[in-house]
Amino acid sequence: MGKVERRSVLKAIGLASVGAMTPAVLNAEVLKEPYKVIGKSLKTDVLIVGGGTAGTIAAIQAGRAGARTILIESGSQLGGTMTTGGVTFPGIFHAWGKQIIGGIGWELVTDCVKLNGDKLPDFSIPPDRHWKHQVSINGFLYTLLAEEKCIEAGVGIRYYEAPTSVKFVNGEWVVHTMGKGIITQITCNQIIDCTGNASITSMAGFDVLRETETQPGSLIFQIGGYDYKALDLTKIPKQYHHVLRQNMVKNQLRTSAENTFVPYGYVYVPEADSSSSESHTMANRDGRSTLLNLIRKLRTFPGCENLRILDLKTETAVRETYRIDGEYKISHEDYLKGKVFEDAISNSFYPIDLHREGKTIYQEFLEPDVVASIPLRALIPKKSKNFLVAGRCVSSDRMANSALRVQASSMGMGQAAAAAAVLANKQGVSPLQVPVEDVKKLIREHGGILPITT
Repeated sequence: MGKVERRSVLKAIGLASVGAMTPAVLNAEVLKEPYKVIGKSLKTDVLIVGGGTAGTIAAIQAGRAGARTILIESGSQLGGTMTTGGVTFPGIFHAWGKQIIGGIGWELVTDCVKLNGDKLPDFSIPPDRHWKHQVSINGFLYTLLAEEKCIEAGVGIRYYEAPTSVKFVNGEWVVHTMGKGIITQITCNQIIDCTGNASITSMAGFDVLRETETQPGSLIFQIGGYDYKALDLTKIPKQYHHVLRQNMVKNQLRTSAENTFVPYGYVYVPEADSSSSESHTMANRDGRSTLLNLIRKLRTFPGCENLRILDLKTETAVRETYRIDGEYKISHEDYLKGKVFEDAISNSFYPIDLHREGKTIYQEFLEPDVVASIPLRALIPKKSKNFLVAGRCVSSDRMANSALRVQASSMGMGQAAAAAAVLANKQGVSPLQVPVEDVKKLIREHGGILPITT
């Protein structure tokens, strides 16, 4: 059989097969109803809005303590800054040779380290740089473990939903949310705002504060395809040296192997703001555009012709937006002096860390043996009922907030806020009326470490 004849036969067979299958394919079609939005009504004890650093820990704590708990997250996964933002070193949990933050956040971090085959730093050795006691984790594992622990605690996770209204009605909070194909009314006794932007606080009618100028955000990425040691830096403008070097710095954080490296770089995103969908879109768009232009430029330098992006985080990590006007505002002086409040429910240890676009980072370090503390009152908006916050929107001035916003501190706040919310629900009061010793007792029962009062 010639080639032309053979092709004709095969073509005919193919057409016959298609003809034989067509009726079956058509018969398999099913008419669906036009798209419609489903309405639901839910009732819970504690509602947590925002599944980031603080919200994840708060949800696990509330669930483990026996409260009916719902967690709303507008994105697709838990973890926030550590996962979508890519800041996978959630320190600092130790200070001056002792652990000062523990509990559920530390449990999650150490589970990540163990499951990834990593090792913790030797915390008994005083570091010459504070960041050497950071704990590097696998962000992908963190996402999986955080979700697993929430489910085990009985938390009802609702992804892709965001509140549209928050009202206090007859002694309960009524929150309306909208998500993909669904509108939900959630009635609850206690709310914890873990959005980072204090957006639920503002929607509920309580005052929030921010600076006229905010810190830049960071879009984190990894690049490869070049050998930094082999580059002739005399042929590359000095302003690009740090970008190329960042991806080849010897790893001081993860100690599971001698010669591992931190594949880490970032571009600053001026005025990054995640408080609305429009501003958040702009922050992500600006970060990605800046990075794309950077990659194009770097590839023009000798030795970087094959440079490529190996990893890019989902979102620009935002440092600063709104803070609540709380029952107490933690001051710069409070933080640096390590003031221990009577209602202190968590610790914080990180330098004052103010990022400024185009300038060096402004830092102030705590004196030896000084550890900052966080009062429960700083998690409660003024004149509020049955309402708390946790995370970077804690009531504080700008300088104190630049240190308080980091993950370990936010984890401690999340656990403390949830403990207060659970007890307020059980006792039928607002969080400010719960005896602080009851809150501390519940935190201790779940592994938390409390400030030492004199």
